[in-house]
Amino acid sequence: MISEEYLAHEFAKVVDRINPKVGKLLQSCYVKVAEFSVKRLRKRFYYITIYCPDNVIIELQSEKNLLKDIAENMGLIDVTCLNATKLLHDPLSRLKEDHPHLWMELYWIAAHFK
Repeated sequence: MISEEYLAHEFAKVVDRINPKVGKLLQSCYVKVAEFSVKRLRKRFYYITIYCPDNVIIELQSEKNLLKDIAENMGLIDVTCLNATKLLHDPLSRLKEDHPHLWMELYWIAAHFK
């Protein structure tokens, strides 16, 4: 089975080959493959989650159709773009306690790509 990290890396490479401008934007983001399971159907679905800093999210969302087409061609169901800066500053978020590695990645993105 292909690892989720490898799939996320390949997604970024394909985007960079098809549209270098969007590929450059993805370099300042954290791309992750997430899983969604439907227990009743006993199926797992995978989608791309892109955590972006404030200054990149609007440009990336304008290219969402391209990103979704690439994801679907790779067997993934969708692409979601999340604002990493807002996630870090959310007072009710338990991200730091529950997923410290992801929190660290998002902190690095928000701090270095302003």
